[in-house]
This record gives sequence, C-alpha cells and structure tokens, in this order.
Amino acid sequence: MTGVIETAMPAVKAASMDNPNLILTPTPTDDALPRRYSDFETLGEALDYAAAGKRGLNFHDPRGNLARPYPFADLRHDAIQAARRLIAHGVKPQDRIALVAETGAEFAALFFGAVYAGAWPVPLPLPTSFGGRDSYIDQLSVQLRSSDAKMLFYPHELAAMAGDAAAACGVEGLDWEGFAQRPAPEASLPAASADDIAYLQYSSGSTRFPHGVIITHRALLNNLAAHSHGMELGDTDRCISWLPWYHDMGLVGCLLSPVANQVSTDYLKTEDFARRPLAWLDLISRNPGTSMSYSPTFGYDICARRMSSQTKAVDRFDLSRWRVAGNGADMIRPDVMQSFVDAFADAGFKASAFVPSYGLAEATLAVSIMPPGEGIRVELVEETELSGAAGNADRPQRYRAIVNCGKPCRDMAVQIREEDGTPLPEKAIGKVWCKGPSVMVGYFRDPESTDACLADGWLDTGDMGYMSDGYVYIVGRAKDMIIINGKNHWPQDIEWAVEQLPGFKAGDIAAFAITTPGGEETPAVLVHCRTTDDAERLRLRNEIREKVRSITGMNCVVELVPPRTLPRTSSGKLSRAKARNLYLSGEIQPFDIAA
Repeated sequence: MTGVIETAMPAVKAASMDNPNLILTPTPTDDALPRRYSDFETLGEALDYAAAGKRGLNFHDPRGNLARPYPFADLRHDAIQAARRLIAHGVKPQDRIALVAETGAEFAALFFGAVYAGAWPVPLPLPTSFGGRDSYIDQLSVQLRSSDAKMLFYPHELAAMAGDAAAACGVEGLDWEGFAQRPAPEASLPAASADDIAYLQYSSGSTRFPHGVIITHRALLNNLAAHSHGMELGDTDRCISWLPWYHDMGLVGCLLSPVANQVSTDYLKTEDFARRPLAWLDLISRNPGTSMSYSPTFGYDICARRMSSQTKAVDRFDLSRWRVAGNGADMIRPDVMQSFVDAFADAGFKASAFVPSYGLAEATLAVSIMPPGEGIRVELVEETELSGAAGNADRPQRYRAIVNCGKPCRDMAVQIREEDGTPLPEKAIGKVWCKGPSVMVGYFRDPESTDACLADGWLDTGDMGYMSDGYVYIVGRAKDMIIINGKNHWPQDIEWAVEQLPGFKAGDIAAFAITTPGGEETPAVLVHCRTTDDAERLRLRNEIREKVRSITGMNCVVELVPPRTLPRTSSGKLSRAKARNLYLSGEIQPFDIAA
C-alpha cells in the first residue's frame, strides 16, 4: 500500500449468478457536494441533501468483500417508495413502526421511509446467542407493547420468531422483502418540523422494564453536529462499522451521522464480525483515506486475542491511516487497549488514535468525546475514594485506573452531584448529570420514569464519575454498586480480581449483591468454568474466593457456572442485573461442587 490518499476504496469483483464478471464499486470517500455538518431542520432534509452527492453506504459479506454499494441517492429513492407504501397501507403520522434492526439496505430504507411518512421508527434487536427463541420473542413482545407499535417489519429468516412476537401482541407482522414488492402509489408526504419526534430508541438492556427514549429531529441533529465537531470530521474520512443498528452507538453514530454529515460508510454485520473479527481490520486496511471506526472494549479485545495465534499483523494489515479509533458503550479498560496496541503497532496502529467517549441513548448519543490525537489518558484513583469509605491506615492502598472520557460535547453541560442534587467540586465522585439540546424529551408514555431522571432540563445519567481539568471520568453505574455494611464496592473491582487468575477474561465473571438466609448482604460472584474435573472445580472456587478476599477484603459466595451462561444485553455487554435475577430464580444452575 502507498501513503497516497485516494478518494474511493478499490473496486471489488463480486461473483454473481447472473453476471460472474460484475464489478462492484464502493461509494467514494470524496465528493464534489459541499459538506454540511448536520445543519438541517430534520433527518429527512439531511437525506435529501446527501442524496445530491455520490457518497453512501456499502454492505460487505462475512469475509469483508463488497456485496452492495448503496449511494445516498438510492437510499432516498427507496425510502420515499417505502413511505408511499406505508401511507397506502394506512400508516399515519406518529404511528410507531417497529423494525428488526438488521444491518442492510432494507432496514435503512424502511427506517427513513417511516421518517418521510411522519411515523416514528422503532429499531428492535436481533436475536443473540443467549436465551434462545423464547427469550427473543419475549423481548420483542415487551418492546412492541411498550411502543404500542402499529406493525413490525423483519427479514424473512426471522419470520417465525418475529412473526410470533407480533401475533402475541396483536401487531401486524410483515416480511420486508414482500412489502418492498407492493405498489408505491403517489402520495403527499407530511412536512416535518425540528421539534417533531424522529424515532424511539430502546436501550440495549431493555427487557422486562423497557424505556423508549423519545428523540426529536432537533435533538438528533444537534448531537450529530456535535459528533462531527468533536471528531474533527474531514474530507478524507470514511467510516467503517460492525456495530448493531439497534444500539444507539451503531444507529446514531454509524448510520444517522454518516447521512447527516455525508460520510461514506462500510459495514460488516455484527454476527459476521463475531465470527471473523479481523475482517473489520481488513476493511480499515483497504481504506485509502483516513478511517473512523468505533467499538466497545470487547471488540478490541477479541481482535487482539485473535492475532495472538496468527502471523505478524504487519503481514496482513495497514492500520496507519486509522485516525479515530473510537471507544464507548461500556467501561473502557486500559489494559485491553494496551493489548490492542501491542498486537497491531507493527501494522501502523497508533495509540494516539484511540478516542474514548461517553454517552447514552437518553442524550441521543454523545455526552463527551476525547479530542482526537490525545489518546487514552488514565488517572489512578484509590479504592476508598471510589467507594466513599474512610481510609484505613492498616490496609495497603489499592488503586483503579479510571479512563478519561473526554470533554463535554459542544452545547452539552456536565455536572457531578451528590445524591441530594448538590453540585460537587473538581475530582469529587458523584452522580453524572448532563444538560443540552440533545437530551431526550422523555420516555415514551412513561412520565414516572421520565420525572425520575429529568429535572429542569438536566438528565440524571445513572452513572458515577468526576470532572478533572474539564474532562469527564466515568467510574461505573450507580445501580451496579454493591453496598456491604454501609461500604460501597464496585462490581468491576471484584470481577477484575478474578480476571487476574489464569484462564479467565472479561465477560467470564458477574458480581452482584445477594441476601443470605440470615438476612445479611453479601457479594456473589458467578464465574464461567470450562473444566469438568470436580477436584479442579473445587480448587478454582477456593482460589477465586481467596483472590477476591485479598484484593477487596470481602468474603463472597462463589458459584461456577457453565460457559456462555452469563446473560448479555443486545449490544453484547454483561448484564449483572439479569444475571442476579436468573441466579436467584434458579434459571442459572451452578455446578454442584462437594466442599
């Protein structure tokens, strides 16, 4: 590869039954259309503008080969056709249109079609490998009822599960491939305003108690403008993504932002990334421009681990033009990020490319972003400061590395507060609150939950953190806190203790509080166990118990469970709350180990 910046990714020859010599060309990185940075009144207006240029979306097969280029002009055409079909089918403004968010042209066209029709698209998750058919149907059913959806669209291969969920809720279920074959008679599309609702976003953990976040066009476009500003978006930038479109980072950051900021984007499906994670880095390597690509910590982790058994990274990848390696959506772990640097430095990856950020669906997406080029910066915070407990002179000090998540986005204010709402000074740990034009209007048809987290335009994020020199540091989720004898403990600290033992990694451990038969609160630790030998299981359990005691000073209940037992949210994050509920209900059955 050369260091010359070109304007398009290389053309790819794609085999076709109809035309085996078909050459597919990705949409270009550069374009004569002057770039506008999300300065539109509505999302539909943003797509109207993007469609005047040549950029667009590009969908790739499991091996990373281009399968379908999809210029913004084609997306707009298909979306308007979809809007006309929806209107002909009886859809009215403000109707909720639920969509299983599979990464592909069909979802994109229907999402924007619902927007053009004045309806509110509601992206819903794909099935994960955890929980199975019944769990997925239950999750869809809960969210369909919560959103009061008029209809549910899904890909043909999910017709059985998604169709059953729709039927259970009395909602019309439609295979989107069949719907696309229907006539699209001329229809007058309703005019939208900035304060109209653009879509509903369900958080990745929405299962039993879903919260449909209401996002207006104004809130969305403000956040997208702040996003492009914080990333210092330039003409040579191209986005590469495998993130799911049912999660706010994938939907807003990697689909709606490319439209509103006119950025060509290359996609792998999330399930294809899970099978072949290094195909993500292949796509980045083939981009002759500068790359912008986001991932939670576990995405970097799986790539670094996969390389450990292969040849040198330099023999396969060129990551020297990866300008923004974003990291968000879960706790950012410096050790994992360093492992990624170690694995791919010889392929040109620079640690300074890391761009930590912090956000949540209730703020549309971004709350804070690290200025590009500053990389990952950490502060070591003593455990007693994190827990709020008084120091003990007889006990050695223990520190945790807290990652800098950047500066508040343009137009966003961040405050750290006591439980009673009193603002805290610099470096004091408390609840993270934020305020700005992109904060949600509220939760759909849930005023009680809305009132519980919104006050005078300020949003209680539910996260704990502190400010230092204008930067935001996130410590953890307030609701995950384990309180034993009046002392606060972070589950991440307990989980990290187990990860120090050989054979365990992030995602293998879930820590939470339970009540013993004697009425006392105690931490419980569920750990994936891969050995079948009873004696080895007993040794492991005792070793884990001692390790947690040595690092946290706490005795805990240790349960070894089968691999792949611990539940995750639809975006792949460990769900401690669900793990606790499944354990207490008996649905997670630990191995029976003789004492």
